[in-house]
Amino acid sequence: MLGRLRSSLRANEFALVAVAALIGCLAALCVTAMTETAIFFHEKIYNLPFDVRLSAAAKVSPWAAFSSLIVAGLILGAMEARRRKKKIRAAVDPVEANALRGGRMSFRDSVVVSLQTLISNSAGASVGLEAGYAQIGAAFGSALGQKLRLRRNDLRLLVGAGAGAAIAGAFNAPLTGAFYAFEVVLGAYSISGAAPIFTAAIAGTLTTKLIATAPYQIEAPALQALTWSSYVALIGLAALTSALGILAMRAAGLGEKALEATKLPPLFRPVIGAVIVASLAIFTPQVLGAGHGALALDVATNFPAAILLAFLGMKLVACLASLASGFRGGLFFASLLMGALLGKIYALALAELWPALAPDPTLCILAGMATLGAVIVGGPLTLAFLVLEGVSDFSAASAIIAATIAANLIARATFGYSFSTWRLHLRGESIRSANDIGWIEELKIGKLMRSAPPTAPDWIDLDAFCELFPPGGEQFVALVDRDGRYAGLVNAAEAHAYSRDREGWAKNLARHTDIVLSPDMNAKTAMTLFDNAEADLLVVVAPETGEPVGTVTETFLARRYAEKADAAARNAMGI
Repeated sequence: MLGRLRSSLRANEFALVAVAALIGCLAALCVTAMTETAIFFHEKIYNLPFDVRLSAAAKVSPWAAFSSLIVAGLILGAMEARRRKKKIRAAVDPVEANALRGGRMSFRDSVVVSLQTLISNSAGASVGLEAGYAQIGAAFGSALGQKLRLRRNDLRLLVGAGAGAAIAGAFNAPLTGAFYAFEVVLGAYSISGAAPIFTAAIAGTLTTKLIATAPYQIEAPALQALTWSSYVALIGLAALTSALGILAMRAAGLGEKALEATKLPPLFRPVIGAVIVASLAIFTPQVLGAGHGALALDVATNFPAAILLAFLGMKLVACLASLASGFRGGLFFASLLMGALLGKIYALALAELWPALAPDPTLCILAGMATLGAVIVGGPLTLAFLVLEGVSDFSAASAIIAATIAANLIARATFGYSFSTWRLHLRGESIRSANDIGWIEELKIGKLMRSAPPTAPDWIDLDAFCELFPPGGEQFVALVDRDGRYAGLVNAAEAHAYSRDREGWAKNLARHTDIVLSPDMNAKTAMTLFDNAEADLLVVVAPETGEPVGTVTETFLARRYAEKADAAARNAMGI
């Protein structure tokens, strides 16, 4: 029966849509469970009044903040210490899974990541649950796809569907969830992926509505009519939010390096972040959690610009301290809060300095949320639709979409990464989006090489060499030293031509003595070596012994690379 189901999914798009709907429902159930659990712990730990969000509380007990954050930090530190001791591979997130692994994720590792995110947020660390939502939603898609042995492209699609459904359910925003899947998790839009992605997003939204309300609601005053000056002002705001987003991402990397340099055991690193966040919470609880309550409070209250700037600075420090020290989570909602604060400060400053250009403050708040979110999350339309769906007002759609695209363009041109791809870059991965480049890593030289070339000792003279390899025989011969290590490549025909006129040694004709391939090298790296060496053929050597184990020609490598690239492009376009 499972075999028939697999065949049906490969041949029938309706079956794939049905599976995507199921994944959307499962993702939404997990979103609701995680949200309700976090709210429960917030209320119990911080003794919150009924229906008051943690970051909107007037004040919190310093004892509660320090104790809960330190305990949570020690739990997470112990988990990380155990992972390192057992040499367990770090969990793969949806972006990495789709970019490098063809959608393959470990469900168990994803549950652990989601649990760590829940622990972090429940204790009050300045991180959101959205990373956990997307992780578990994508894990459902990957696990089900692997169980059904789906093709690479279909598996990537289900990973995107799961992550998008989780975000859609969290924000009651199906368009946001769908574009999150396309822009952030898949890295490209495709017509073939529209049906399963949108179905999963709608299923996630409806499931959340059925069993609870959406965890995150965005409320803002009514928007005023747009003017030409609104567009000009928002482009300036986009430049500011781009700068803030890039600063935050670079600071996150520097914070992690600074903690690594202290040589502090992983068990105790989160305690540093816990102390910093708890200390800031004494001044304002707005630094705690993702900031849902703080967003509603700051938008509705007429705080002076200096107070808003202080809130922004403390929230940024709290977020960076939490992430750098080892708390799990993301900056999705935190970027919305910080963007709203920057947008409101920008509106107040323009009203004071240049009243004729000052746009509607609400428009600046919404544009600030969308633009900073677009820079950090990496999805301009995702964040534009999030804000527009959240306030249920599309009258400013053109201005907000223009601002998010401008912010994203500035960030890509000057920095080139979103927060998720930047962290992967710091780990040594060469990816800038979730576009499928895993096939490049899978196209290894070890799979492409032909049999080992004939060899001759590098101390052989030309006469002996020509005797050993007569005309019409081998085209290329690899020289090896007394330890059997590769010492260069000789063209047999060139050796015969040279030996007619003079005596000499074969090694004098050796080429590419220092340019070799290895079996674990990918095709793209190998093609670069061919270009640099201007070679038609290169030798593959064993990394341990240095002995020749095969050869690869540039023509064959280029053909196989082009075939794989064409297949990947057709999959991305759904043709």
